[in-house]
Amino acid sequence: MSLMGTGSADRAIKQEEVRRICAEFFEQENLRGKRVLAVIPDNTRTAPIDVFFPVLYDIFADRPNRLDFLIALGTHPPMSEAAIDKRLGLRPGVRASRYPNVRVFNHAWKDPSTLRSVGTLSAEDVNKLSHGLLHKPVNVTVNRLVMEYDVVLIIGPTFPHEVVGFSGGNKYLFPGISGQDIIDMFHWLGALMTSPVIIGRKRTPVRAVVDAAASLLPTKRLCMSLVVSGKSLLGLYCGTPEEAWSAAADLSSSVHVKFFTRPFRSVLSCPAPMYDELWVAAKAAYKLEPVVADGGELIIYAPHLREISVTHGAFIEQVGYHVRDYFASRLAEFSHIPGGVLAHSTHVKGVGTYVHGKETPRITVTLATGIPRESCERVNLGYRDPRSVNPSEWQDKEDEGKLYVPDAGETLYRLHNDPFPEFS
Repeated sequence: MSLMGTGSADRAIKQEEVRRICAEFFEQENLRGKRVLAVIPDNTRTAPIDVFFPVLYDIFADRPNRLDFLIALGTHPPMSEAAIDKRLGLRPGVRASRYPNVRVFNHAWKDPSTLRSVGTLSAEDVNKLSHGLLHKPVNVTVNRLVMEYDVVLIIGPTFPHEVVGFSGGNKYLFPGISGQDIIDMFHWLGALMTSPVIIGRKRTPVRAVVDAAASLLPTKRLCMSLVVSGKSLLGLYCGTPEEAWSAAADLSSSVHVKFFTRPFRSVLSCPAPMYDELWVAAKAAYKLEPVVADGGELIIYAPHLREISVTHGAFIEQVGYHVRDYFASRLAEFSHIPGGVLAHSTHVKGVGTYVHGKETPRITVTLATGIPRESCERVNLGYRDPRSVNPSEWQDKEDEGKLYVPDAGETLYRLHNDPFPEFS
């Protein structure tokens, strides 16, 4: 298979070009008469799925026996029918009338009846892939729909990512449409490495775990990796998930990473409106932590946020937000908490130390959201009344050690003289 596609940091790809690349790729892969399951992101990822949906449908109209879509929710809440229509760029009612043969499924990670085991990563595998950080075998489960199709076609964007380095590729399978064991395992691996060390780095142990898990799938895997900036599609790469993702990650590293000379003592990070709970809006913290000075403050300013997490809130209430070693030194005490929750907790709190029972975070993370003060204090995060925040006090104040970041969550901010070395 040869990689197809194009990409540039300064030229948007037009819809006619999208159609041409897709048509040539599907012809190359001989998808005529095949059952195709397209795996797509939910609405917490910026992606022109509304552009690709009609293109795929039109191209496939006389080719596969079936074209369906599975939403890679991971552990996110399911999307409503209205939200699905919006994701696909359809008006209410149009899907049933114009695309009656297309089915769209939400992934259900907690429902065992929807999952199937495809194998195990042995203790030896895990030890090798994690560079000795983890040692237990893990059962690899995935949405059973994958087994009912001839081809799994991943369609999704690539951005710097706090757990795996860069999102995209096989990550839309694991954790996108997988079960809890593998989700918890590799999220905790990312937490052990810490977000500032792994985010925006291409070859990471976590990516190796994701690719190893994907290799166990018996179904043919194809991928269309996208690089998106705002409403512009800058990159489209088609091939195996590994090669398409690799090309997209290279372009993403030039599109989605900003470098600064000096750190900032105060950062006002404003999550994009598509992040409707802290579980996903925390990307506004992950992407900015590397440029906050030691002892500085990172403020998540999002008055629209009212919820920590619909799915995981009860667990987060139990443990709060803490630095990595708070958990790593007391794992038996937290063995009942999913590894993915512990990973989220320590990624939000940021790096720091936990010595002789004293926790010392490197920075202060403060919420200026609709989440009340008592809730913030209960989970060990700072609080500011969002009504007291005037963004103009941060805008154009970089020389004063202040940084204002609107629509935060997809672009990574780093220092030229990076204090967080790449994992080796």
